[in-house]
Amino acid sequence: MRFARVGDDQWDIVAWLWQAFRNDLAPVVDGFPYADGRYRHDRLADYPGPDREGWLAWSPHPNTGEAAPVAFALVSGIGTLEQAMAEFFVVPAARRGGTGRRLAAHVLAQHPGRWCVAFQDGNPVAGRFWRTVFTEAYGDGWVETEEPVPGRPDVAPDHWIRTT
Repeated sequence: MRFARVGDDQWDIVAWLWQAFRNDLAPVVDGFPYADGRYRHDRLADYPGPDREGWLAWSPHPNTGEAAPVAFALVSGIGTLEQAMAEFFVVPAARRGGTGRRLAAHVLAQHPGRWCVAFQDGNPVAGRFWRTVFTEAYGDGWVETEEPVPGRPDVAPDHWIRTT
């Protein structure tokens, strides 16, 4: 397993994985693809940026041995008072083997300081995952809160984990 910042020529890879990410999240957020067949992807337009970067996890493809992207992490707020693990995805075939925990730990270690991550109430797997990641990285130095989703009073509040 290899972790690397997303290179300028690799954002198309993230865009393809993004579609799998949004498809995976669709049942939780009642998401539908738009008329062009793609899920919402406007957030990718902010990357890379002065305080934003992406990371890819690479693993040998089981059929070819060639390096294959198996996960991504998008980070925002670098150099500010609180950095965010803004988006995070592991392909289903690479889950349950520690890929996500290792990628998350690697990315958190790249930028010392305060961190946060949000996840949906309807995604209990994400909740268990992020509680484990933050406990492994920070012990009891984090808190979890519920906060309303801006502009969406019709949905359950997001859960936020923040380092203290």
